[in-house]
Amino acid sequence: MHCPICSGRSTGKVGVEQYYCWDCCVEFRIDKEGVRIFDVNEDGSLVSLDPNNDVIL
Repeated sequence: MHCPICSGRSTGKVGVEQYYCWDCCVEFRIDKEGVRIFDVNEDGSLVSLDPNNDVIL
């Protein structure tokens, strides 16, 4: 799995269709609508990096 942000291969699965990139420290989800990208806060909460919360790749 390649990261949709940095194209790195240091990704790991953290949930169902949910992945984390160790290179750029983002979490992303893949669903039928496309890819959603999130920043991970210090407390573990997720913040969408896209104002519309949809990045279709």
